Amino acid sequence: MHQDSPNDSWAIRIAQFVKRFGTLKLSILFVLVTLVFTLGSSYVVRVSLGKSVQPDDFIIAIIITLLSAPWVLYFFSELVKQLENSRTNLKEVVSQLERLREEDVFLNRELQSNIRQLNHEIEQRKQAQNEREAVFKELEKEIDDKSYSEEQARRLSTLLRSIIDASPDLIYYRNEEGRFAGCNRIAELLTGKTEEELVGLTLHDVFEEELASQIVASDQEVLETNASITEDLWLRFADGRRRYFEMKRVPFFDAAGNRLGLLAFGRDMTERKQAESAAAKASTDKTRFIATISHELRTPLNGIVGLSRMLRDTDLSEEQFNWVSTIYASAITLGNIFNDIIDLDKLDRDKLELSLKTVSLRDFTEELSSIIRLLAADKGLELVTTINEPLPHQVEVDGTRLRQILWNILFNAVKFTQKGEISLQVSATEPANDISMVTYVVQDTGVGIPESEIDKIFAMYYQVDHPNHQSATGTGIGLAICTQMVELMNGEIRVSSEVNKGTRFEIELPVQISTKPMQASKLLVTDLNILLVEDIELNVMVAKALLEKLGQSVDVAMTGQEAIDKARETTYDLILLDIQLPDMTGFDVANVLHEEDLVMQTPIVALTANVIKKREEYLQNGMDDVIAKPIKKSRVIEVFNLLFAEPAAPTPEGVEQKRDKPDTNKSLSNILDMELLQMLVDTIGEEMVRASVKVFQEKMPEYMEILQLSLSADEKSEVCSQAHKIKGAAGSVGLSRVQRIANQIQQGDHPAWWQNVHDWVEELQMAVQHDMIALDEWLNEQVLED
Repeated sequence: MHQDSPNDSWAIRIAQFVKRFGTLKLSILFVLVTLVFTLGSSYVVRVSLGKSVQPDDFIIAIIITLLSAPWVLYFFSELVKQLENSRTNLKEVVSQLERLREEDVFLNRELQSNIRQLNHEIEQRKQAQNEREAVFKELEKEIDDKSYSEEQARRLSTLLRSIIDASPDLIYYRNEEGRFAGCNRIAELLTGKTEEELVGLTLHDVFEEELASQIVASDQEVLETNASITEDLWLRFADGRRRYFEMKRVPFFDAAGNRLGLLAFGRDMTERKQAESAAAKASTDKTRFIATISHELRTPLNGIVGLSRMLRDTDLSEEQFNWVSTIYASAITLGNIFNDIIDLDKLDRDKLELSLKTVSLRDFTEELSSIIRLLAADKGLELVTTINEPLPHQVEVDGTRLRQILWNILFNAVKFTQKGEISLQVSATEPANDISMVTYVVQDTGVGIPESEIDKIFAMYYQVDHPNHQSATGTGIGLAICTQMVELMNGEIRVSSEVNKGTRFEIELPVQISTKPMQASKLLVTDLNILLVEDIELNVMVAKALLEKLGQSVDVAMTGQEAIDKARETTYDLILLDIQLPDMTGFDVANVLHEEDLVMQTPIVALTANVIKKREEYLQNGMDDVIAKPIKKSRVIEVFNLLFAEPAAPTPEGVEQKRDKPDTNKSLSNILDMELLQMLVDTIGEEMVRASVKVFQEKMPEYMEILQLSLSADEKSEVCSQAHKIKGAAGSVGLSRVQRIANQIQQGDHPAWWQNVHDWVEELQMAVQHDMIALDEWLNEQVLED
């Protein structure tokens, strides 16, 4: 607090006194004091001057004092009052200043604090500024990098677009609504529209309705499962070209995982499909070639085997008998080599199947030994056959395949043995659950096989290199086929060998004990009136001689028409019908015979050298059985007994059960739906039916091509779909057999579908060609009848 200074304390006290005493009182007091002072002073001055004191002097002094003193006193009082007011004001000012000073001190402190805070903030702002500058620099760098990246992205986008447009594949993408959102150059060529024109359109705006519906269905599956899908489609370009595309469609998503639509990629597979089709055709041609060769080779082979066999039964000198035996064994050898080639083709097509029959192991072994013994005797070798008892009396086995396995091994043993012997042993284990393990052991004293070569001898076309035995060569397929046949029979083949000491083969096969009766070994029927239909003189000579020797009467027809004419004139007990005739096929002959009801009670047995087809295929085409060439006496006896003499086994009730024979009524009604066709002719007219048939004829090549390509691509669903289409088309024009075959093909859930579909497709192709002719002929007959 401010204190009064010592220098002005008296003035302050006087001012306070004046204020406290009052101005009026003080003025009176002051006048009185002044008057006394003036009177005193005047007196002192007069006395000092040596003058006498006069009353006037006092009066004058009093008057002057009374006149001047009030004004002085007033002035002085006012001055004091002003001073006092000034002091009071000053004091208030000082007090205010003091307060201001205190406030200033407080504010100064706050200011200092704020300054410090500001300094701190300035430092922070400097730091933040530095950081901002660093961020700005980083941002500038990122902007530069982003600009570079964007430039690179633009370049890559341009490059990617160029690549997509340059790609030979079809590429397009569609949004969730199914509308095109972009495409490449191939898609523009396909649709005949630019990308700008295509964007916003749907599949139905671009493709044919059927194709669009198919693609939409596939796209819907992609969108429902969020999984890619691949299918093959025929697409037609704007210029009319049709190309086969493998289409793959996948869903695509943005960075957040939201699905934007689907992408479609299509690769032109036409050339590959054509190549596969060509390969399939080549395979088919190879099969047909083998079938043709089988006929051409087996024709002379039939004569050689048959005549040599009959010659051996005549009176011959020992030398002549040996010569004929050599011819007979050589012909059998040639036939077995050819069987290997046929089975090789079947293995390539997965068509090799087992045909189980009741066989006597003893008779089977002795029969095989008798032929091998002839080959061995030509080289001065001995064949020792050992049958170890007990053997099952009868077993279920594919005798043809087992004979082929043993023949190959025994023939190799003879071929690679220069001196010594070959042994054949057969033994069997005690049956367990009606299964017996039969073991054949073939051992020779030949050149042997090096240990390093043993694992290779079962490879296709592999031949062991024998430096000291170059004359023993072969096809290199026999053992390869043997091991596959043994595996097919669930058996095992083992080999051990020592060079220059010999080789030992062991074949172990599980076989089913048979409870069926054996086929009669002797012919139980004679005096049959048989029509032999064969166009080759040598075959006629062999077959006629064999049949007449078996006590039958034989009439011969050299052509299909001649056979039909003879059947019209004479009722035969049996017709032996060659399949390949100069004027028509045996199937055509059988169809005519059935259509004219010439063979109501007469079995027809096919004579064929075609070992490619199955027995069921001949039965389906009007035959009652089939005999393969070269004709074997045992097979003739088996078929004749089956057809004419062998009784059926009695049923458990003791009632005789008739033998089921295949339906031989293969007339035109089995090919055409006669009722439907007649109804169509009656309702819409023959011309409209012909128009429908013409459309079918025009569409079928395309349908069959797509079917073949789909089959080549192993696309079961597409094959079934196409077969369904063919079935519907065939049904609309009355082609009932084509319809049945197509129905078989469309049944994709059939357990043996893949094993049979190739044959069904080939059968379908042949049926279309054949049945279309029959349909045309039927329509022509309707015109003639009208």
